[in-house]
Amino acid sequence: MTVEGFIALAGLQLLLAMSPGPATVITIKTASSNGLWAGLVLSLGLATGVLIWALVALTGLSLIFELAPYLQTTLRIAGGLFLIWIGISLWRHANDPLPDTAGSNPMRLGRTFRLGVYTDLANPKALAYFAAVFSGVIPAEPTLGAAVAILTMIFVIEMGWYALVSLVFSRPTPQKLYRAAKSVLDRAFGGLIALFGAKIATSP
Repeated sequence: MTVEGFIALAGLQLLLAMSPGPATVITIKTASSNGLWAGLVLSLGLATGVLIWALVALTGLSLIFELAPYLQTTLRIAGGLFLIWIGISLWRHANDPLPDTAGSNPMRLGRTFRLGVYTDLANPKALAYFAAVFSGVIPAEPTLGAAVAILTMIFVIEMGWYALVSLVFSRPTPQKLYRAAKSVLDRAFGGLIALFGAKIATSP
């Protein structure tokens, strides 16, 4: 893979990470409610989820969908329903108090990491990107070195972007605003994520 091609792929990956979607909403909510550490753990999970999609794409994701087109539809609907479930959960627990040790509880951080992984695995935006755009840009048979470089670049960009979002929204002012309007904001976050899910599940 040429240097120019690698840079172009990195630019596309950054645009994918920066585009608004469920991952951004969940990162903002997590960082502003549970702090920087929880936001970073979520970011690690999100980056891991995207890394899994990239690994699958490198092994022939587009070919799989050509052979079984119904599989892409099934994954899209399942992903949309998962996001709807997250949105409903946020709405239902909007009035719950914030736990005092949310940012340091290992079990809670484990759930936060898994939420990040599942969110990006359920994101059809990532599915469409890696099945079409990504698969069309990378070499047909990349060398091991090229594959490692591509996967490392994807992980660093995803982790870096969501870590930056976490850093911004874990600051005292955003946290104070969130705590003052938790019920309203959680319902807003939940509604947005559910709308993303409904749009994804019902899109042709």
